[in-house]
Amino acid sequence: MDLEIRFPGGTRVDAAFDSFVVHTDQPASGGGEASAPTPFELFLASIGTCAGIYVLGFLRQRNLPTHGLRVIQHVHSNRDTGMVEDMAIEILVPEGFPEKYLPAMIRSAELCAVKKHLEHPPNISVTARVGTPTNA
Repeated sequence: MDLEIRFPGGTRVDAAFDSFVVHTDQPASGGGEASAPTPFELFLASIGTCAGIYVLGFLRQRNLPTHGLRVIQHVHSNRDTGMVEDMAIEILVPEGFPEKYLPAMIRSAELCAVKKHLEHPPNISVTARVGTPTNA
């Protein structure tokens, strides 16, 4: 999969892939227009939404109720470094939800591909060259 990163103006940076374009921007305090989430906010959101799709799939496969389902992602950063040190994903199920499914539902959320990639991160290399894009 290749993503093309585009620069539409200001501090906006977009990622184009397949038929999608994901927009990012910086907050006004960072010189942006706050027209879209920051790249880091999208990174954080990808973790929670990934867990959410696994939870939703788990519930749908078992015909369990999804109305009122929410996933809350708590992000805790180190005050000195600003780096995220801890994340907790909390699944809130509707009243009357069968408690016997909670452990399996948690295990399902833990299968999230984004979480797995963070546990076993890929190598990332950065290069630069003059010329037209090539298909890697």
